[in-house]
Amino acid sequence: MSQTPPIEELLSIMARLRDPDTGCPWDVEQDFKSIAPYTIEEAYEVADAIEREDHAELKDELGDLLLQVVFHAQMAKEAGLFDFDDVARSINDKMIRRHPHVFGDAATRDSDTQTEEWEAQKARERSARNKGESALDDVPVGLPALKRAQKLQKRAARVGFDWPDADRVLEKVDEELAELREAITEKSAAHIEEELGDFLFVITNLGRKLDVDVDASARGANAKFERRFRYIETQLKTQGRTTDDASLDEMEALWSDAKALEKAGLESVQSS
Repeated sequence: MSQTPPIEELLSIMARLRDPDTGCPWDVEQDFKSIAPYTIEEAYEVADAIEREDHAELKDELGDLLLQVVFHAQMAKEAGLFDFDDVARSINDKMIRRHPHVFGDAATRDSDTQTEEWEAQKARERSARNKGESALDDVPVGLPALKRAQKLQKRAARVGFDWPDADRVLEKVDEELAELREAITEKSAAHIEEELGDFLFVITNLGRKLDVDVDASARGANAKFERRFRYIETQLKTQGRTTDDASLDEMEALWSDAKALEKAGLESVQSS
């Protein structure tokens, strides 16, 4: 007796959950907009499992992310828009179309060349869909702000709107920082918010010019802060204390200890 393929079983489970008569009330009430935040959250949880090299959890998180695709596809099927097979067929066609060096006769010398050809093909596809429209079309508004900033900057750079090198961007960083300081002096909340946004935007552009994923860089900084702060908490705990009864000077000294240990590579400052 043949066993039902797991993906078919998942599609069946989702259909039952969405059944208006016998399904789950919460699942039945959802729509594309209400589910979208969960889709984004699951993608970040996949990235987190990868960052921590937790492969067992990665398997589970990929399943959660797949469920999001199935959920959206089921809702689309109910609305007569498309179904899961259409989603799979669409990405199959796209992968074949964008890899002519694998599925066709084109030759690609290296990964850099392939990346250039991939981006050129994407540009042709955008042009076919949006003739005469902006070069910034199709950059999703729902992306995290820093990720979207880099994508907007990259799109503009393709049509020549870009600084020639990182040194010119660094000059702009200094200029934007000076404007932020001026806004702070004025004590105008709206102006401060605007100038801080400009500063973050140009810092993001600097990351692009240095070939650094600013979002990944920020995640690394978050992880480093968490490691060192947990070290502070752990060291205070060995003294029978907490951060509530430690001075800022004491905590900064422990922070410096954590930083020195990391640089020396003597031990992990991650609390167990």
